Amino acid sequence: MLDAKNMVDTTSHLPPEHPAVPHQKVGVLLANLGTPDGYDYWSMRRYLNEFLSDRRVIDYSPWVWQPLLQLVILTKRPFTSGAAYKSIWNEEAGESPLMTITKDQTAKIKAEMQKRYGDDVVVDFCMRYGNPSTKSKVRALVEQGCRKILFFPLYPQYAGATTATANDQFFRALIDEKWVPEVRTVPPYFARASYIEALAQSVERAYAAAETKPDILVCSYHGVPKRYLLEGDPYHCQCQKTTRLLKERLGWGDTDIVTTFQSRFGPEEWLKPYTVEEVARLAEDGKKNIAVIAPAFSADCIETLEEINEEIKESFEEAGGEHFTYIPCLNDDDAHITALTEAIEDSLKGWSA
Repeated sequence: MLDAKNMVDTTSHLPPEHPAVPHQKVGVLLANLGTPDGYDYWSMRRYLNEFLSDRRVIDYSPWVWQPLLQLVILTKRPFTSGAAYKSIWNEEAGESPLMTITKDQTAKIKAEMQKRYGDDVVVDFCMRYGNPSTKSKVRALVEQGCRKILFFPLYPQYAGATTATANDQFFRALIDEKWVPEVRTVPPYFARASYIEALAQSVERAYAAAETKPDILVCSYHGVPKRYLLEGDPYHCQCQKTTRLLKERLGWGDTDIVTTFQSRFGPEEWLKPYTVEEVARLAEDGKKNIAVIAPAFSADCIETLEEINEEIKESFEEAGGEHFTYIPCLNDDDAHITALTEAIEDSLKGWSA
């Protein structure tokens, strides 16, 4: 655990002409995927360009990919993606649900850190794509005196296209710092008992509230190309383990729960089964009442609120499904905040400001 009693004062012997040195602190920087600033064409184009130009996300040769992206995809996709974002946009706050939820998560984690360490630990958040940028938040933490920064990508399961690219951006941000702080990153928490418990509680609440008990729970994870698994990415295995641990915690059998993958993009084969196809198959096989949960997402976003709750639901109902229950992401649920705070605490062990 961070030793809040051994914060070192390094300013007492500075000469009068020395620049002001803030009290040394530890920064905790939460990171999520990102969000466009708005759902208009140019906001969507800027966001999608940054996202789809990331070689961790699309690893095709830029000589092949960039002309296709700039001349074809980004002339059309901002309109369709913008319409999807508009359907879920938090109009009151003028932001996407992901932004609203991440702010709420940050506020709760900040309150927990304040109880433990007072002002010696600073908690903030950034986005891998869009705003607030990782670079701007690293700069802000350093300016506040954070000589140590704990970086926390909010992805339970590791994937090169999520955790790794968030870490890449964090380390790139350090390049511009004159005095690079000591840093750590929080590891994936896909098997952490408190995270599994939070998932299980959300399932139990949803099943208790359902008018018709679901026949099966679909654990829908964001997909990646199958090739990534074959090249050594552990994401698929970590998703399968999350489902298994959730099943064991709930005391269910193998027929009560299934793992699927959503959000396929491009022509190559992705991890299977595809959620949109699997829910239709389940309906055709007599599973008329299903529940869907998205354990790879720490916060509800376009992939859950629009894709699952609209596109995937529609596929299920068109195949004869009757009752579709979407179980929201853990968001700022207290059990989730407990799990995230526990992961932070474990990663802070042995550090002092």
